[in-house]
Amino acid sequence: MTAPAVLPLQFDNRALRELPVDPEPRNFRRFVRGACLSRVAPTPVGAPSVAAWVPEVAAMLGLPERLDTATEAAAAAVFSGNATLPGSEPFAWRYGGHQFGSWADQLGDGRAISLGEVHGPGGRFEVQLKGAGPTPYSRGGDGRAVLRSSLRELLCSEAMAHLGVPTTRALSLVTTGEPVVRDMFYDGNARPEPGAIVCRVAPSFVRVGHFEILAAHGEQQAHDALLDHVVRHHFPALAALPRREAALGLLREVCRRSAELVIHWQRVGFVHGVLNTDNLSILGLTIDYGPYGWLDTWDPGWTPNTTDAHGRRYRFGAQPQVVLWNLVQLANALYPAVPDVPALEAALEVYEAVMTPGLEAMFRGKLGLPGPGQDGTEEEEDAALVLGLGEAMSAAETDPTLLYRALAGMVAVPEAGSGRDGAEGDADDAALWGVIEPALYDAEATRRDHGERWLGWLRRYRARLRRLGRQDDERAAAMNAVNPVVIPRNFLAQEAIDAAEQGDFAPLHALLDACRRPYEEPANSAFARKRPEWARSRPGCSMLSCSS
Repeated sequence: MTAPAVLPLQFDNRALRELPVDPEPRNFRRFVRGACLSRVAPTPVGAPSVAAWVPEVAAMLGLPERLDTATEAAAAAVFSGNATLPGSEPFAWRYGGHQFGSWADQLGDGRAISLGEVHGPGGRFEVQLKGAGPTPYSRGGDGRAVLRSSLRELLCSEAMAHLGVPTTRALSLVTTGEPVVRDMFYDGNARPEPGAIVCRVAPSFVRVGHFEILAAHGEQQAHDALLDHVVRHHFPALAALPRREAALGLLREVCRRSAELVIHWQRVGFVHGVLNTDNLSILGLTIDYGPYGWLDTWDPGWTPNTTDAHGRRYRFGAQPQVVLWNLVQLANALYPAVPDVPALEAALEVYEAVMTPGLEAMFRGKLGLPGPGQDGTEEEEDAALVLGLGEAMSAAETDPTLLYRALAGMVAVPEAGSGRDGAEGDADDAALWGVIEPALYDAEATRRDHGERWLGWLRRYRARLRRLGRQDDERAAAMNAVNPVVIPRNFLAQEAIDAAEQGDFAPLHALLDACRRPYEEPANSAFARKRPEWARSRPGCSMLSCSS
């Protein structure tokens, strides 16, 4: 079915022109060789309906920011896969990957189908439907997605964009009117759930695994074509270099972008949950929002992924190390273009060169302290303050998002006639405690068991702020610019999912709107609160699976 022209997307499918395409036209599960992608059409659904439309992304693509009756009907048809726009040439990517540290060989887009590449006002973007039906890479899957996972992907990708974290984007959420059977925790309790399709958008969905599959099978021609394509269109500053030097430049740039990405994740308390090499973007974007989570309490060992519950490979505190491991696999996959191990190892050093000072500067910035090397006389004290805060938060359940916002509002500059450091007295200790109390899950127990640790840290922190000499309002503005008050916490997403499964999408829209102002939402907002007790162990709030 051809869609009406009320959705004026301008397609320019250069990947299909420049990369080797699977010659098999039929859509059946198989191992593909010598190709980077396969042509495949979405499978139509019964009763598509637009549940969410993101105006910012629509504007990037040159689509209407608001849907009327005609455009909504067309959007439901196109972004469910029921209709095809002129110029659209749907395809699925082929890639491999290491999953939980082990080589899984061919993976590919098992339920994602790209409609093509669009040239819009915001630039060039690949437009992809996730949950649009089976592809040659579906393995044993049905190519579909459920509402809960699709809603979570749209919500989190848009929230990340407004948080300032590099990410893929989401244009729409379309319900299919068809059930999808899933066993959420792979425990024999399969049940039908509402189906949905999310349309996600990025300059490219190429991952580390794209290069891995070609290197693993010695497909040199396809490897060269992919490398040339990625460099030409996404790293144009390297395009004039010989292929070997371009590949090294690519690796260095991917290392830099990936380090900066992980620093952002650690800043906002995001845990990806499934950092396999097929989920690491060549462009340094957050990609594939599956069993992700957000820190409701400070716990560097926490992972939201039930599949990772035993080994905790992808826990919050390990994300810097596991991304480096993935980048080593990229270096291995680039060996056909750069058969020079020392040169590849030297390129990988960019990651640590960016990550180590970047993490230090980020955590100090969250506390309103100067970055490493900016105030040498206090550098050790600042590092001790960062470490001490982590230890204090780990000792008792503490919400880090609320805590950093509370610390920004702390009065550090003394008023005339106030006491000296260390002599403020009980009343002043009570005021200090009042700053952090809203971020504690059990303030009474924490004060009883860890009060001296916290008060000692708060006194040292305030003394350091005073020595900085910044006005409180200036420091608070700087801290609030990097410490969000609203993040799409799992329990907030679950509340939106519960309502959406009953046909009510108003909570989703309200949460999306709050996530557009993550640094500005009022502190007493319903979207800026600690995890409620009911969410402590509820599936979808505490732990998630890869099932979607």
